[in-house]
Amino acid sequence: MTEAGDTVRAEARFGVAFLRRHGLLLLLVFLGVLIPLAGFGMLAHELREGEGFFFDVPLLEAAHALARAGPDRFFVVVAALGYQWGVVPLDAALVVTLGWRRRMREGLFAGVAIIGSALLNLGAKPLFARDRPSLWESIAPEGNYSFPSGHAMGSMTLACVLVLLCWWTRLRWPVCGAAIVFVALVGASRVYLGVHYPSDILAGWAAAIAWTYAVYGMVFRAGTRPWGGTGVRRDGA
Repeated sequence: MTEAGDTVRAEARFGVAFLRRHGLLLLLVFLGVLIPLAGFGMLAHELREGEGFFFDVPLLEAAHALARAGPDRFFVVVAALGYQWGVVPLDAALVVTLGWRRRMREGLFAGVAIIGSALLNLGAKPLFARDRPSLWESIAPEGNYSFPSGHAMGSMTLACVLVLLCWWTRLRWPVCGAAIVFVALVGASRVYLGVHYPSDILAGWAAAIAWTYAVYGMVFRAGTRPWGGTGVRRDGA
């Protein structure tokens, strides 16, 4: 009994010391998964109920009112960069480069986050089977389902992966700024082109954030950082 009690007390001391050192990090990871997951759940529930979203049509109409030759060309290019011309090649290059540099943990994180996000999107679209907007004939039509947006999920996943990999480096804020601008432009392009409802974009962003944070928490456990950094001592203090 005494030995068992000593073991329990040792585990308790280790746990308290660990939480003191890394409790804030655990809380941030928890909230980083919970908040976007709750947002996606709310959007999915409303869609399942068939009630729609009050902001979808007004925002689509406002975007269409801006249609001109210049913005048309710009957003067609942005949409292409948000998938086949930009995100997909960058995804592949990132994973290959990390593997080539023997950054196995970082490469595992990027690969699982990116591939898993794509599979989640492919699985979710037929599950919800939401038709594309049909308010006008798009200059860049799409043929599959609308919810959640694959462009939004793909661009946000890549952005989150890069931000999390760079978070403990001097590149943190430049990468954050570039990621925010890129993700926002890709999302706006899909609404401007009339191929997604704004709620599709929000759902794609939420799902990507929740998934990427969850993978990050599994690959880089509390106290472990990308690029080999760690804040955990062997005694857990």
